[in-house]
Parts: sequence; structure tokens; C-alpha cells
Amino acid sequence: MRQVRTIRYRDIASDLRQRVEGGEFASGRLLPSESELSGEYSASRVTIRKALEELRADGLIDSRQGSGWFVAGPTVLQTLARLGTIEAQLEAEGRRSQRQILDFAFVRAPARVRAVLGADAALKVRRLNLADGEPFARVTVWCPEDLGAKLSRAQVEEKSFYDLLPVRLTGASQTIGAGAAEPEDARLLDVPVGSPVLRCERRTSDETGRTVLIGEYVFPAHRTEFSVDLAKPEASIGPGGLRLIE
Repeated sequence: MRQVRTIRYRDIASDLRQRVEGGEFASGRLLPSESELSGEYSASRVTIRKALEELRADGLIDSRQGSGWFVAGPTVLQTLARLGTIEAQLEAEGRRSQRQILDFAFVRAPARVRAVLGADAALKVRRLNLADGEPFARVTVWCPEDLGAKLSRAQVEEKSFYDLLPVRLTGASQTIGAGAAEPEDARLLDVPVGSPVLRCERRTSDETGRTVLIGEYVFPAHRTEFSVDLAKPEASIGPGGLRLIE
């Protein structure tokens, strides 16, 4: 009987394809590293890379510098042209949004938060946001105690502060920077320690101009995109909407 010779990287690609399509790795989930796959399949890194490239050509997986390989799927896209929540945008796209409350407590505000909110005591809520069952953000929100006094853990798990606060919210500023995942955030977001993340701070104000919310967000960089609409940008030698950090 004639023996059919197979090509090793194609065998590995076929097995990985079955694992991805079978749901072992969900959309947006990072795959094991090339080194880990090399050990798992007893194959060289070159062979593993060829197998992964074949799956990328089929549109099943993708990679980003510093993040590794991940299952291709829709990114979590947040537009910054209007005041709103990312959960509302996800639901508008027909995607399932979920919140898991990690901490809910009234505490003495740290000095930086105190200076911005003008309040000694604050409600601190730390949560994990998920899209279609996969974590996409670790969020910490600070609110002055006088505005959050009547809120419960169950309420902030179900609804946004935008819907719960007894004041009208009219504006926000958001700062976005790059960072690396620290151990706790890496565990929550299911990414390797040190992998690229986007760190954002949003300050939301009421109609009097008072800052009433500070939100601190950590997003896995390979799953997140921000879109900024600039209606009439002023003439500049640099990209509109950006500023240099000294």
C-alpha cells in the first residue's frame, strides 16, 4: 500500500483549525504562544509559524505586535464623538454586554480622586466588562458619596452610572495611553502578564461643569479600538485630537 506523505505544518494547521472552529478558543481569545505550541506539537517554531500563517490566510486568526496570536473576531469599538457608554454601543451592534462587580464600597477617596471630585468620601466600584462572554475591560469608577449614597451593588451591576445618578450628565474628557498588563488585570482579562493594554481615564461632568465621575479603564490592546470624529479640526502640524505627554 502506498503511504501518503503529509506536510507537518499543514497537519498542525488542520488540528488548530478544528480547535478554533470547535470553540476551544473563543473569538478574541489569545492562543498559546508559539513556544507553547512548539512544545505541545513537538515541532519547531518555524513549523508552528507556518501553520499559524495558514490559519491567518484563512481569516481564522490574527496577530498584533506584542500581543501574540488570537482568534479573529470583531473588536470592541468605542466611538468618542458623543457621550455614552460602550455597553450601549455593543448592544446597538447586537452583541451581548455583561458586567461583573468585583468591589462595591464607600471609601475615603485617594488624594488624586479627592482633588478632581472635590469630595473626601466616594463610592468606588470595580468591575469586569464582558462582550459576548469574553472580558474586554477592567473598570474602576469613582463617584462622590453624596451622589452615590442611594445606589446598591445590584443597581450598578445592571445599569450604567449615566442612568443612575440624580444629575444630568453633559460632557466628558477621555485620556488614552498605552501600558502593560499587571498581574491582577492580566488574570481578569485573560491575557499574559506584560501584554499590551490601553489605559483610559474618563472624567464626566454634570450641567454645572462639576466632575461627578472618574472612570479608569484597562482594555486588552488586541481586542480594542477607539474611533474619534473630528468635525472641523483646526490647522495643525500634528494629528488632530492628540497632545504630547511631557
